[in-house]
Amino acid sequence: MSDNVVARIRANPKYQELKRKRSSFGWWLTLLMMVVYYGYIALIAWNKPFLAQPLGNGVTTLGVPIGMGVIVFTIIITGIYVRRANGEFDQLTREILEDVAK
Repeated sequence: MSDNVVARIRANPKYQELKRKRSSFGWWLTLLMMVVYYGYIALIAWNKPFLAQPLGNGVTTLGVPIGMGVIVFTIIITGIYVRRANGEFDQLTREILEDVAK
């Protein structure tokens, strides 16, 4: 891209909106993921007896479904980001490109 096109994109208010929304949303999801992940690690570090409680009469402990929950949570927030990126963020990008093409 030429410097002129890049400058016009950066000057576009929709580009500033896109940057702000995408960055803010990304940081919130990062914060949520860190709380969930490091919360699980903190449980492992400081409350092993809680996670070691058996579920039923088998060998599976409470830590296993909680750990699987962390993985499922990761998949869910990834899906949330992808859905918003494919909808709102892509629409803003199209609008920016249409404005620049004029």
